[in-house]
Amino acid sequence: MTPNDEYTLETLLRAGMIDQAIADKTAYLVKEKNSTVTEVLEESGMVTAQEILQVMAEQYGMETVSLREIDVDQEVIDCIPAELARRYMVMPVWKRGNELTVAIADPQDLDTIDSLRYSLPYDVVPVVAAKKEIKSAINLFYAGGGGRIGSALQELTEATISGIATDETRELFGDSEETTEEDAPIIKLVSLIIIEAFRKRASDIHIEPMEKKLRVRYRIDGGLQEVDSPPKRLQSAIIQRLKIMSNMRIAEKRVCQDGRIQINVMGRELDLRVSAVPSNHGESIVMRILDKDSLKLGLPELGFFTDDQQTFRSLISLADGIVLVTGPTGSGKTTTLYSCLNEINTPDRKIITVEDPVEYQLSGINQVHVRADIGLTFSAALRSILRQAPNIIMIGEIRDIETAEIAVNASLTGHLVFSTLHTNDAPSAVTRLIDIGVKPFLVASSVRGIMAQRLVRKICSKCSKPYKPSDRELRLLGGLAGQVEQLELHRGEGCPSCSYTGYSGRIGLFEIFTVTEEVQHLIYGGVESGELRKKARELGMRTLREDGLRKVIAGQTTLDEVFRVTMGDAN
Repeated sequence: MTPNDEYTLETLLRAGMIDQAIADKTAYLVKEKNSTVTEVLEESGMVTAQEILQVMAEQYGMETVSLREIDVDQEVIDCIPAELARRYMVMPVWKRGNELTVAIADPQDLDTIDSLRYSLPYDVVPVVAAKKEIKSAINLFYAGGGGRIGSALQELTEATISGIATDETRELFGDSEETTEEDAPIIKLVSLIIIEAFRKRASDIHIEPMEKKLRVRYRIDGGLQEVDSPPKRLQSAIIQRLKIMSNMRIAEKRVCQDGRIQINVMGRELDLRVSAVPSNHGESIVMRILDKDSLKLGLPELGFFTDDQQTFRSLISLADGIVLVTGPTGSGKTTTLYSCLNEINTPDRKIITVEDPVEYQLSGINQVHVRADIGLTFSAALRSILRQAPNIIMIGEIRDIETAEIAVNASLTGHLVFSTLHTNDAPSAVTRLIDIGVKPFLVASSVRGIMAQRLVRKICSKCSKPYKPSDRELRLLGGLAGQVEQLELHRGEGCPSCSYTGYSGRIGLFEIFTVTEEVQHLIYGGVESGELRKKARELGMRTLREDGLRKVIAGQTTLDEVFRVTMGDAN
């Protein structure tokens, strides 16, 4: 056992993470398997590698970082040559003046830190990150030498054809097909378009043929941002490459096509749902990036406060009934429903989903892809899956009376049904179901709860700064401002991590409407949605704007964001 392993065991003992018996057994297994302390303890399941890393970093007075959450600027990457990064297994993270923050895998590896300080013309500040994250980040950020769309375009315009499809790009995308030298630049460029989108936390990639150029845009935190665009002459080659990757018909350019690309980027499983639509100047391609890691989010990570979390968790834990999530397209309804399914997915429950299309593939859940062209509609699929004796059913969207009636009947015969509707607020979903054709007494008997939601941008945690609210902001906060002593709001000043926008990521605003006995009587009577909303407010329902204002006071978002997405909230 090496001195480093011995010191790691001693540190974990002092920290109380393991006892002497476990330490002795670990020491024996390290020698027996010729392994390391971290590998043995992680394999046993007693301590995770991240916990060990945290303890060892604290021991040496270093900070730990997650490279998955950091978009490293190209200027920072250029501070350490690729060869040096791979030799020492290090990754540059930030640069402030002459101070360069570098992620290393082992806080005990003082030789590496000394070598970096000797080799680089910067004041090196070490931080600690998981080894597999550093390796993936090196492959990702140093892909193809430049690793950026701009550099790939420069190579293409300079006609440097040979040797561009690098091993790192192939490793990231599992690209094992035979390619010619002429194919290599296009393969690299398409790969980098996807890599760059992942780096910037984009949810969609839009490749749009214009009259005189091919426009590439990313949807980041709900807004579209244009990036370096390839020359128009490469349009056909890029679109053809994407259609090959997504198993579309290359020769067919007159009709709409859908496809899918499954890739592993930086240790994360990504699905790209690809849509090709013929337009005036060529086929327009949109790729929706479906990150499976987002499904592992718990309710707090989605943006729930404790009280709303308890209310919603009680709804999704019911034995039967319908639970609806409402909101416009792009408001996060699907992610919320999938997170719910992930939370209640246990071996003693059978869960079946009916979707158009299946966006995320979940283990342990039976998912049915609707195909109207062969007669497999929502209603047809629902009739059949009820014979499969599921406990929980998720319907992608209730669109017509036939689907709605089957969902209601399923909920009344002992099934818990999740689905979505397109309405502006929670109480309006009741009116919408009745307008579709469901009888009011069936709506009252089957619906257990409705949640409306919106997404707002989160303040960047790296550059968030407190400030005193103005008189206007205090008026907008209303009564909430008086509930907090020495009220301070937060805003992002802008930094490389958030591309100087002040925002990074998004969280939900929620309006939860629980159907109580009083509400059931109102639905029986056929009251309008305004009356339902008034009763819901009396019973304690918090509106989208009120939930947003609570998140403003908590320093999670800004007033501008909340008012931007809740313009229709008159209250």
